[in-house]
Amino acid sequence: MLTAIIAIFVIGYIMIALEHTLHINKAATALLIGVLCWTLYALDFNRMLPVESVPEWFSNKLSAEHEHPEFPHREFLIDGQLAEFVSEIAQILFFLMGAMTIVELVDAHEGFSVITNLIKAKKKVTLLWIIAWITFFLSSVLDNLTTTIVMISLLRKLVHDTQTRRFFAGIVIIAANAGGAWSVIGDVTTTMLWVKHKIGTVETATGLFLASVSCLIVPVLLISRKMTGELEVASESEQEEGVDKSIKPWHRTLFFVLGCGGLVSVPIFKALTHLPPFMGILMALAVLWFVSELVSHTLDEETRSSTGVLAALKRIDMSSILFFLGILLAVGSLAATGTLQALAGWLNRTVGNETIIAVIIGLVSAVVDNVPLVAAAIEMYSFPENHSFWLLLSFCAGTGGSCLIIGSAAGVAAMGLEKIDFVWYLKTIAPWAFLGYVSGIVVYLAQYAVVSRLFT
Repeated sequence: MLTAIIAIFVIGYIMIALEHTLHINKAATALLIGVLCWTLYALDFNRMLPVESVPEWFSNKLSAEHEHPEFPHREFLIDGQLAEFVSEIAQILFFLMGAMTIVELVDAHEGFSVITNLIKAKKKVTLLWIIAWITFFLSSVLDNLTTTIVMISLLRKLVHDTQTRRFFAGIVIIAANAGGAWSVIGDVTTTMLWVKHKIGTVETATGLFLASVSCLIVPVLLISRKMTGELEVASESEQEEGVDKSIKPWHRTLFFVLGCGGLVSVPIFKALTHLPPFMGILMALAVLWFVSELVSHTLDEETRSSTGVLAALKRIDMSSILFFLGILLAVGSLAATGTLQALAGWLNRTVGNETIIAVIIGLVSAVVDNVPLVAAAIEMYSFPENHSFWLLLSFCAGTGGSCLIIGSAAGVAAMGLEKIDFVWYLKTIAPWAFLGYVSGIVVYLAQYAVVSRLFT
């Protein structure tokens, strides 16, 4: 039965990778394999459950409750393993749903125009650097997908030439992934590691910031050599296209400040209260929702109906939420049966170096989704919080996807919005992205070596 579970997981993984070829939404595939894996495990739990994983307190509890404690495994599967995994997954999903809703609210009130309206650059190379740094820091607060969509929308107003805009879009992908890697709220994978107490807020920022900067600067320096001349300036009417006139500047500023402030406050909330991060994000959402209700009377009826929280809830990407649910359940079943722990042992014996393992995971994430890769690594290894492996994994899984345009949510979004060809990206942007990835790893290892030498 274990072979069947592994086979279902592998086949499902392939189907997820070939989502656009098969025309089957990856959320449907993930949910199916997640439930099937647990179902097969439950049907043959007596043989597959690693008995050594049953904690003593649970065995004692069942011995006191049952006359024949020799059959305690089913209750451990349901009340122990599955309940624990569902609780951990729920925390991640609640966090993502809250963050997505906040971002949608800010976007609905055109809050991101507070930043984009400040850009007045005329030279291509100047704009390239401005876009790169804005994307880098914006992605550390928002998720890389939302940041990419915002920045591509901005580029359409600032850059008319399609070929030039594609170079900018390539940098946006790299910057969005690099920016999300050094913040615990900047990428789904870093958020997963943070929620699972593998990395800390301050440790991630201080340990990965320089590596992330290097991952960005190297490609920008190389691509900026191609950026010569002035930009073709868009007319005012083109720049104002799609702007809701009823939303006033103070609306935009208010929701931008509250939205970004709410997201940034989550790590502070966790540090002060020691409550899970999803509680902080729900608090931030509640405040923004409350303010939205108070100011809604200042908007006309049509705008009010499209900018409210209920409208924002309808726009959040629920298919992604369900994808995370399914894939994390599937990964959880492999962890529950001891499969991932066995895989970790095999990797340690074969590769023998945790740094190389993290680098490999990062490169593989350019081909397959980084969420299940990181989820699997979390269950495979038991290193302490803020161990070098977890920080390096956070960086590699977050930035390795830039090496291929299909390797990250940011790349897929840019590919769809700008109709970027896979081969063009592979030839034009991918080599620079890979050099950035390698340079970031080198910087991290050098920084870690220096810090270790100073404090030992």
